[in-house]
Amino acid sequence: MFKKLERNEPCWCKSGKKYKACHEPFDDKVLHYQREGHMIPDRDMIKTKEQIDGIRESGKVNIAILDYVAEHIREGISTEDIDRMVYEKTVELGGIPAPLHYDGYPKSVCTSIDDQVCHGIPAEDIILKSGDIINVDVSTIYKGYFSDSSRMFCIGEVGEEKAKVVRVAKECMEKGIEQVKPWNFLGDMGEAVHNHALQNGYSIVREIGGHGVGIEFHEDLFVSYVTKKGTETLLVPGMVFTIEPMVNMGTNEIYIDDDNGWTAYTRDKKPSAQWEVTIAVTEEGYEILAY
Repeated sequence: MFKKLERNEPCWCKSGKKYKACHEPFDDKVLHYQREGHMIPDRDMIKTKEQIDGIRESGKVNIAILDYVAEHIREGISTEDIDRMVYEKTVELGGIPAPLHYDGYPKSVCTSIDDQVCHGIPAEDIILKSGDIINVDVSTIYKGYFSDSSRMFCIGEVGEEKAKVVRVAKECMEKGIEQVKPWNFLGDMGEAVHNHALQNGYSIVREIGGHGVGIEFHEDLFVSYVTKKGTETLLVPGMVFTIEPMVNMGTNEIYIDDDNGWTAYTRDKKPSAQWEVTIAVTEEGYEILAY
């Protein structure tokens, strides 16, 4: 809840300053938007400087792991090989793979190929072949802080249609990033993402979106990409969340694999692509903490 304190009380951000000399003007501005009927973030969605510093360090590890995957991913390896890479590199760098055993998830990374929208589970018998597009989704715990980002990789000779959906998915994410600034709305970001997908003849998955992140793997704040400008939660400095639109070549309809309970597929079996960043709202705009 966003409740004002007495002016001489210690500020809620734990800065050690009195409220009147710290966050009182900030709170007044946020509450002004609430009085106008807008959704505002809970205080637990707003990270302190120390917390953002910790998430940033976790993000550096996450980036290094994805860079390592980028150097070694190729035709002929299995997605289980990618899982081993991620686990070993994460441990080497002092981190913990956040997905491993999360709600029963069995692996250290998600590897989603072609019509797999997300949460593809690595396996020895899934071999990368020329023409595949694959999303590698890495999430890291480092010194108690969480980061989360993913990249697409084109394996061997990828056809023009698949290459385009990979490119447009990245552009959609970038269009969304451009709208992250204090006193904008989450819907501003969502509309920018959705419009760019539609302009290219694609659709955006509705049921699965981004999330708050940093102190936990998945925190409050559902990040949709089919929203409208001026709607959804007010963006304020200190918020940290993921932008990870799932862009489908065909229908936006998906289904979950009955056998493993995790992997989402496109209903029409057409390819899907996704890029993901962890991003913080700053006083001036945004900072990408993991890419």
